[in-house]
Amino acid sequence: MADTPSPTAAELVASIRDKKLSAVSTVRAALERAEQLKDLNAFIVLNREAALAAAALVDAGKTTGALAGLPIVVKDNINTADLPTSAGTPALQNARPSRNAPSLQKLLDAGAIVIGKTNMHELAFGITSTNLSSFAGPIKNPYDKSRIPGGSSGGTAAAIAAGIATCGLGSDTGGSTRVPAALTGTVGLRPSVGNGGAERRYDDANLVVPISHTRDTVGPMGRTVADVALLDSVITGSPVASAEPLRGKRFGVPASFWSGLDRGLEAVAIAARAKLAAAGVVLVDVDMPGLFEQNGKVSFPVALHEPVADIPAYLRASGLEGITLADIAAKIACPDVQGAFGAITADVFGAAYPDVMNVQRPALQKIYQAYFRDNKLDAILFPTTIAPAPVIDMEKGSSEMSVNGGAPTPTFDTMIRNTDPGSNAGLPGLSLFAGMTAGGLPVGLEIDGPVGSDPKLLALGLSIEAILGTAPPPEL
Repeated sequence: MADTPSPTAAELVASIRDKKLSAVSTVRAALERAEQLKDLNAFIVLNREAALAAAALVDAGKTTGALAGLPIVVKDNINTADLPTSAGTPALQNARPSRNAPSLQKLLDAGAIVIGKTNMHELAFGITSTNLSSFAGPIKNPYDKSRIPGGSSGGTAAAIAAGIATCGLGSDTGGSTRVPAALTGTVGLRPSVGNGGAERRYDDANLVVPISHTRDTVGPMGRTVADVALLDSVITGSPVASAEPLRGKRFGVPASFWSGLDRGLEAVAIAARAKLAAAGVVLVDVDMPGLFEQNGKVSFPVALHEPVADIPAYLRASGLEGITLADIAAKIACPDVQGAFGAITADVFGAAYPDVMNVQRPALQKIYQAYFRDNKLDAILFPTTIAPAPVIDMEKGSSEMSVNGGAPTPTFDTMIRNTDPGSNAGLPGLSLFAGMTAGGLPVGLEIDGPVGSDPKLLALGLSIEAILGTAPPPEL
């Protein structure tokens, strides 16, 4: 099968608009490739008949818009009214929400065509996407099928990396668009969340299967930064980002984010950093002391308390009142997710939650605010993950890993080390391709910015990508 790089989303849309390609042939090709690569387990369900019917309307001139005819993939925790939204968990396998999530609806209104719902770490509570639910299965990394694609948006990342679609939607709570993007050589955006309200870039309240209203957000994923910027533009109604010159831009390089890296990954990340310095980026070598410690006071208390109210609120808003939080917890398939839901149903962090939200999280945000302000930074630069993709663990779904032969550490904690603090502070972050390890695994580089700096991050990302390039297609 051909493994040439996919065209960008904008190029596909233009070719369909100019009648160089038909929407039907484009959608059919995506569906056929998904079938050919079904061993990746990237999808929970394909949307064959409806997608081809939607494509025919585009070819007939009855559907127009900025994305007319573009095949996209959608993570299966994002509500779709015409397809089940399972979140990869047995209790929701046949759940049909009453309406689409708003971010997805905007893409559909612009003419995008959903070719399928993508597989994910069960209930988004994990970083491996080794889903042990009988109808889902473990997702495989297209660059090495013995390894994870990252999570929890692993199916969207795998489908894009494999050339099934140019772009699609994931969601991000602690790294779930950015970690899989890093491990599959793709691009993932975590939009600004801030403290909610006007600071939140995407508003999908109660229409995405939740973990935490404080931390959750839908995020676009793509093969290139341009693909992600196009989806972001449609969702937000803002102009598509254009590249911003890098010369003179100030990127913070905190040593704690660059410590303890896998040696193969470190070599790639340092080489990428040197290329950016050669392009005129000013690298500001100032650390963020106490950041990881402060983040530890926020992360689990938020993620393991807010589902107590957020999941029932989602079920009500989605017209799924016949399903309860207890029903979901009772049928969970993955041991790691069962453990998390034991803490949720017991609400072990309920008593600590007010202090976390009123004292500890604001203190975390102040560390970031001071870092950007005092160092006059445009962004923070760091490796998205500290190691490339580890091997799949079919027994537990999420286990332990070793970096550079050191003592085993929990895979979850290890892989979200660099992405989690910005998530808890509500910052936007963009992970993009940095290069390949000597062993042929992708490495991701992330830039984080202050709340509301999403357009600037995308603009900088376009320029960074022009220097570092895009990932070579996997050999499938």
